[in-house]
Amino acid sequence: MSASRIHFRSFSLCFCVALLMVPAVHARAEVPELSVEPSLWQRAAGGLKSTWQSDRTELYIPLYTWHNRSKYSAEKIAGYNENPWGLGGGKSRVDADGNWHALYAMVFMDSHNRLEPIAGYAYQKIWRPTENWRIGAGVTAGVTARSDYRYLPLPVVLPIASLEYKRVALQGTYIPGGNGNGNVLFTWLRWRF
Repeated sequence: MSASRIHFRSFSLCFCVALLMVPAVHARAEVPELSVEPSLWQRAAGGLKSTWQSDRTELYIPLYTWHNRSKYSAEKIAGYNENPWGLGGGKSRVDADGNWHALYAMVFMDSHNRLEPIAGYAYQKIWRPTENWRIGAGVTAGVTARSDYRYLPLPVVLPIASLEYKRVALQGTYIPGGNGNGNVLFTWLRWRF
C-alpha cells in the first residue's frame, strides 16, 4: 500500500471520529444561541406575505401615456393611443420605516389601443414634507403581456414615483427604450380605501 493511501485512510478515520465527537462535545458545552439574520429570500417572502395579508386595498385608474416626442416621429405619435383606459386594484402596506409596499394588478389600453395586463410588486421609499403630503420613489417588478408580443408573459422591472395627498396619489413610471420604441411615461391615479 502506498504512503499516500495510508495518509488518506488515516485522515479519513480521524475526520470520521471527529464528526462523531461533535454532538457529544456540543451536548456538554453550553453554546450561546446565535441570532441569524433572515436571508434576502426569507425577507422578500415575509414582505410579500405581509402585503398580501394587509387590510389596505387600493384602486388604480390609468390616466395618461406620454410618448417622448424626441424619440418618435409626429406621424407615429399621431397613430398612438395616449389615453390608457383601464382599471386595477391592489393591496398595500406601510412598513416600520414608513415605506410603501404593494401587490397589484391592472389592465389598460396600450399605445396600439389593445388590452395590456400587468401584475406585480411595488416598493417606494416615502418622504413626508408635511403630515398629509408624501413623495415616493422606488421600483416595481412584475409581468405584463402585449398584443405585439402575442400576449406572451414579459417580465418588467421599472422605476416608479408618486406624489400623494392623504389617500390619493398620482403615480407614474418611465419605460426606457430607443428611437421609435419605449421612452413612454405612464401615469395612473391610486386611491386607498
